Amino acid sequence: MNELEEVPIALSGLTLEEIEAFVLSLGLPKFRARQIHTWIYVKYAGSFDEMTDLSKDVRDLLKLKATLSSLELAHLQVSDDGTRKYLFKLADGKLVESVLMSFEDRATYSACVSSQVGCAVGCTFCATGYLGFKRNLTSQEIIDQVLAIQRESGHRVANVVYMGQGEPLLNVDEVIKSLHTMINSVGIGARHITVSTSGIVPGIERLAQEDLQITLALSLHAPDSELREQIVPITRKWSVEDLMDALYEYYKKTGRRITIEYVLLAGVTDSAEQAKELAMLVKRLHCNINLIPYNPTEALDGTVLYKRPTLEAQRRFKRFAESTGKTVTIRLERGTDIDAACGQLHNAFENDQAS
Repeated sequence: MNELEEVPIALSGLTLEEIEAFVLSLGLPKFRARQIHTWIYVKYAGSFDEMTDLSKDVRDLLKLKATLSSLELAHLQVSDDGTRKYLFKLADGKLVESVLMSFEDRATYSACVSSQVGCAVGCTFCATGYLGFKRNLTSQEIIDQVLAIQRESGHRVANVVYMGQGEPLLNVDEVIKSLHTMINSVGIGARHITVSTSGIVPGIERLAQEDLQITLALSLHAPDSELREQIVPITRKWSVEDLMDALYEYYKKTGRRITIEYVLLAGVTDSAEQAKELAMLVKRLHCNINLIPYNPTEALDGTVLYKRPTLEAQRRFKRFAESTGKTVTIRLERGTDIDAACGQLHNAFENDQAS
């Protein structure tokens, strides 16, 4: 492409105000933005030709000056349980993962979206950590994951979790912008959105300032700083005690109950004593505890660092963690027959491309 040639702008994932600015730059009346916005966010339009309340001349102009999405579907895996795992190629060729999940006990669909390409936190049990950090996603790229999922699947997404690739609160400005767009344009209620963090204290404090009625989930994974540092290296910067202080302040500001995520690694984090320590650590915090049985992940050299705990060990941990009256659940896993864990599909796809 010639350097002076205009690059079409992607519209999917933009706010109404951003689409209005684009429409006005084309010399079109402002109300056209609302029509385009509705086609993208309400009707899941897959092309400009579907926007039938726009004249052919307007649609032709849009085709010349814009594209609908900046995401290209690079790979799709569908689990026996209906979970759909997406690998999207971004405009710069980098890859990012998203997931669509459904559950037998509810009629709605949930999407898991990524906030970064790769991740800098380096949690030792996470496949994304093996990718390293490439770059932050823009708010538009975060939002467009949900829209692309809706276009491909035909299903309305009712719940969104920021638990895909990356650490959302290391990309806090774009994540916050995307949260407002998710609520105001995509139409997903704040109480149906969860942001997961490995424990970025300044990000938790920044998110609290927005006073959104979302759910904050902390990936704790160990009840003490010494063990947690081995699993979640970011603990060297913010201890478990620092995190608890930040969570108390977050609850005081928002009034929203927090979710404590805890991965069960056989022989490492799944003992009865650790369950008791966890229960005491969060005793005064308004929270629920979500236990995550480890989904084995290969490192780049093919080794598997951890093992999945037995069902008996999972139930024992749950029983002791409930000792102070907290609600404790064992995560219902989806997509275990495909590359379901964050980063697994990305790794597998790149390995296949290289071979």
